[in-house]
Amino acid sequence: IETSRHLVFVGNPGTGKQTVARLLSQIYRSLDVVDKGHLVETDRADLVAGYVGQTATKTQAILESAMGGTVLIDEAYALARGGENDFGREAIDTLVKFMEDHRDDLAVVVAGYPNEMREFIETNPGLESRFARTLEFPDYTTDELVRVFDGMSGKQQYHLDDPARSQLVTVIDAEPRGRGFGNARFVRNVFEQAVSMQAVRLADVAEPTKEQLTTLLAADIAAV
Repeated sequence: IETSRHLVFVGNPGTGKQTVARLLSQIYRSLDVVDKGHLVETDRADLVAGYVGQTATKTQAILESAMGGTVLIDEAYALARGGENDFGREAIDTLVKFMEDHRDDLAVVVAGYPNEMREFIETNPGLESRFARTLEFPDYTTDELVRVFDGMSGKQQYHLDDPARSQLVTVIDAEPRGRGFGNARFVRNVFEQAVSMQAVRLADVAEPTKEQLTTLLAADIAAV
């Protein structure tokens, strides 16, 4: 039975929506749902022009470049934010028609905050019928974010000592988990800042050891 391959991803930043979209496109290719399996990432700035008639052309070009794969429209709700006369509506109309004309050649994923994405889908009856499934990306737990930090630091050959790990937990727990919480992006900022703090701390050490150069201490871990 033919079912819709188009999806809505909802969640805060840094929860893996783009990563999963890349994996999804490859999965679709392995199942012969699409021919190529590549992912084209785009947003309002790429789709909407400043003059009448140009938006449809820009949107069409982006969608054509994604043929045989998947297109991810990040913060898709921004297309519907400008009112009735905004060119974003033209982009939505072009998207709906393209999805209908190329239903066997393209998968579309739209992503953003939960409430805004519900409003976006409701702006056009064609969107409601084509996006039948919504996947929610919850915020990561503190333990998961510590593991994300370990993954980032390990790739760069850094590691935390025990007091630094405790400090990292404290910093993560202190960060408000409301709308817009950065999740993995927040942890990445903490890591990059920690590396800078470590560099400053070791600047006056004439001949630092490898252990010193690769170990992050509690003094290096702070809220961004």
